Amino acid sequence: MKQHLAATALSVSLATAPAFADDRKYPLANPPVTAQDMMSVSPALAKYTNTALIGDLWERPGLTPRDRSVITVAALIARNQTVEFAHHFNLALDNGVKPSELSEIITHLAFYSGWANATAAVAVAKDVFAARGVGPDKLPEASPSLLPLDGEKDASRQSTVEQTVTPTSPGVAHFTNGLLFKDVWLRPGLAPRDRSLITVTSLIANGQVAQVTYHLNRAMDNGIKPEEASEMLTQLAFYAGWPNVFSALPVVKDVIDKRPS
Repeated sequence: MKQHLAATALSVSLATAPAFADDRKYPLANPPVTAQDMMSVSPALAKYTNTALIGDLWERPGLTPRDRSVITVAALIARNQTVEFAHHFNLALDNGVKPSELSEIITHLAFYSGWANATAAVAVAKDVFAARGVGPDKLPEASPSLLPLDGEKDASRQSTVEQTVTPTSPGVAHFTNGLLFKDVWLRPGLAPRDRSLITVTSLIANGQVAQVTYHLNRAMDNGIKPEEASEMLTQLAFYAGWPNVFSALPVVKDVIDKRPS
C-alpha cells in the first residue's frame, strides 16, 4: 500500500521507478513529475511527501482509503490541479471507487467547481479509463431513473432559495430548484453520502465557507460522522492547504456542536 501511494503521491515515472509494478498496469504516456524531478527541485518536499503524506496521513484510521481518495480527487478537481489527476484517479479506482462513481464525481463537481474543471478532469479520466479497459457499459446512464425526492425536506430548502435567491437572480433559482436538487442530487450513480462528501470538500478546497454550514449538515444527514468530518479536514490540509482548512474549522466546529447528540 505504501509503495503504491508513493508512486501516486509523487507521480513517479514508470520508466524511472520499475519497482512500482501496480503502476505499470496502467502506464501514462507522459508522467508529469517523477520522484527524481522532486528531489532535484525540493529534497524537503520529497522528504515530507514520503514521511508525512505517505507514511502518516494516508495510513491514519479516521477514514477508509476509499474516502481519502474520494476527498483527494474532489479537492484536485475543485482546484483544477491537473498534474495529479491521473495518479489519483488510478489510486481511487484501486481503492474501491467504481468507474461509474468517478464519472459521477466529475459530473457533480461541474456544478460545484465549474464546467471547465470538470472537462479538464474528463481529458485525463478518458485516458485512465482507456488504459483500464473501462467501456461505456461501466459508465452511468445519461438519464437514469432518479432516486426518490424527500419532498418534506426539500420544501424547506426550496422555500429558502425562493426567498433569498429568486429576487436577485430568478435564473439561478430556477436551475437550483430544478436541475441541481431535483436531478443531479438524485442521480443513483453516486450515494448521497458521497455527493455530500465531495460537495463539502469542493467548498472547503476553494475557500467557500459560506456554503459549508448547509452542506455539512446535509452531509451528516446523509451519513457522514463527526469524526469523519474532522478527518476530512486533516486530509484537506495537505491537498487544499492549511489556510482553507483553518478558514473552515470554525464553521465545521459550529455545525458539529449544534447537531443533536
